[in-house]
Amino acid sequence: MNANDLITINKDILNGQPVFKGTRVAVESLFDHLEAGISLDEFLDDFPTVSREQAVALLDIANKFLTSKNMAELYEAVA
Repeated sequence: MNANDLITINKDILNGQPVFKGTRVAVESLFDHLEAGISLDEFLDDFPTVSREQAVALLDIANKFLTSKNMAELYEAVA
């Protein structure tokens, strides 16, 4: 699964904030929950329109992105 399969960005849905495809759940909410110490299971209970497969795949993509050998170049591009 790639990011295009997981995420929708539409100005008419949450003002263009990235959401899990097929939902109105902001991707950011997953990271906010995890940062607050809330388990993935609890996140999925709170947002039943997001599947476990979607959440795990998104975390996998974030992991690959953040551990990329090209991360220094990516940081420079957004700095």
